[in-house]
Amino acid sequence: MIAVLGVGPGLGLSIARRFGREGFTTALVSRTDTRHASYRESLGGTTHTYAADVTDPAQLEAVLARITDEAGELDTVYFGPADLSGPRPAPLTETGAEALRAPFESIVFPAARLVEAVLPGMLERGSGSLLVAGGLSGKYPMPMLGTLAPASAALRMYVLTLNAALRETGVYAGALTIGGLIDRGDIHREFTKQDQGFAVGTLDPDVIADKAWSLYVERKDAEAEFTAV
Repeated sequence: MIAVLGVGPGLGLSIARRFGREGFTTALVSRTDTRHASYRESLGGTTHTYAADVTDPAQLEAVLARITDEAGELDTVYFGPADLSGPRPAPLTETGAEALRAPFESIVFPAARLVEAVLPGMLERGSGSLLVAGGLSGKYPMPMLGTLAPASAALRMYVLTLNAALRETGVYAGALTIGGLIDRGDIHREFTKQDQGFAVGTLDPDVIADKAWSLYVERKDAEAEFTAV
C-alpha cells in the first residue's frame, strides 16, 4: 500500500496511478476533499481518500492512523505537499531572516515528522520506502527562489542522509529533485495565470512517476533529478 501525501492533479496523482498499476492499494491525502471523487474515478481499483493538512502535526498523526486502520500497512509513503497559501518565494536581497521560517515549517518539519511516525514500523519489518519530492533550488542557486532555497536544500540533504543511514536495513529513502513546473499541477495552473516576468519549463508528471517507481524497485540511487529550467 502507498500513501500519497499532498496529492494533486499533477505529480501526486501520477505517483498514485503508477504504483496502482503495480497492484498497490492507494491512500490519497490532501487538504480538502473537493477533488477526491474525481481522483477515485480516475484511479479506479482500491483507492482511499482522506482530507488532512499534513503540515499540522496532530492532523498528520491522525490521518496516518486512519490509513493504517482502514487501508492497511504502509509499504511506501510519497511526500509532496505544496502550500499555495503561503508567501511566494522572493530573492534573498529583498527579504530578511524571518522570511526563511515559513518554508521550513511547511516543508522540512512535516517531512521529518512523517519519517518519525512511519520509520519505526518499517525498520521493525525490515522493509518500506519513503519518496520525497523537493525543489532544484536546494541543489543549484536560483536567486528568484531565494527564500525557498535553504529549506529545499535542508529537505534534500535530510533525505540523502536518511538514505545513507538506512543502508542494510531493508528500508529505502529517495529524493525526487524537481526543477520546473509540473504539467496538470496546481502550481503550474497558478503560475501560468499571469506573466511572471520569466519563463519556466514544464515537466511531465508521468515521466517523474515512472522514475519514482524505478527508484522504489532498484533502490540503487538516493536521488533522481528532473529539470526543465
